[in-house]
Amino acid sequence: MTNLIPLHLQNPLHRFSNRAQDYARFRPSYPPEAIATLLRDLGNPKTLTVADVGAGTGIGARLLGDRHIAVTAVEPNAAMRKAAIPHPHVTFHAAPAEDTRLPSHHFDLVTCCQAFHWFNTPLALAEFQRILKPDGRLGLLWNKRNTDDDFTGQYEDIIRHASDRQVKVLTEFQAAERVAYAPQFTNYRLYVFKWKRPMSYEALIGLTLSASYLPKSGAAYDGMRKALDDLFDQFATVGERGDRQIQMAYHTDLHLAESTFATAQLRA
Repeated sequence: MTNLIPLHLQNPLHRFSNRAQDYARFRPSYPPEAIATLLRDLGNPKTLTVADVGAGTGIGARLLGDRHIAVTAVEPNAAMRKAAIPHPHVTFHAAPAEDTRLPSHHFDLVTCCQAFHWFNTPLALAEFQRILKPDGRLGLLWNKRNTDDDFTGQYEDIIRHASDRQVKVLTEFQAAERVAYAPQFTNYRLYVFKWKRPMSYEALIGLTLSASYLPKSGAAYDGMRKALDDLFDQFATVGERGDRQIQMAYHTDLHLAESTFATAQLRA
């Protein structure tokens, strides 16, 4: 990992500012099975407190809020917070992951949905342990495109060709793997959930434009857009309501671990 460029050095606090509306409208949700596994054995949802760190426009936070969980959505980017759909159980809080300024040992669960790889890992993990209760849980979620699927694999090739990422960066799995060896957490495990998302042409283009590493104009954008038009035409089928759509294949990776704070206290 020594040759990888950490993503926390790639302007994570501001690079999504001009993508917030597309992010809010077109980024995928998470399958119910993943949320159920995230919350398993934590008790009555109505009594839980959750800090969703790097909350973005609140996609993950609202899924937890739908279960009557009190969620503090930690998001430093003002444009992302502004684009969020209000939810009665979600309160936004402006702060970075490494210094949330939230109370110590207050939360039952810390979640990071599509966000952990953007953080300074050692600082963020120390901060998560600080705000978690002694027996608190950490849950990291990522939606990742399943390139074994024909359409999704070709889509991935198109956006990789158009990407401005010319250097190797820390991947989601490499970031999550660091939790397995972090002194602040124990009982690391991984769950994978496969699913497909029906998408209109508008949603496909909106999803693409929500990615911070893809062009929004110029020759590279024009070439990408033409390739996506052709791909959509090749794979589109007619949905139940008569609209044309494709199926994007995903697998949602859920990484779980528990704070070692309680164990450390017992040993002290």
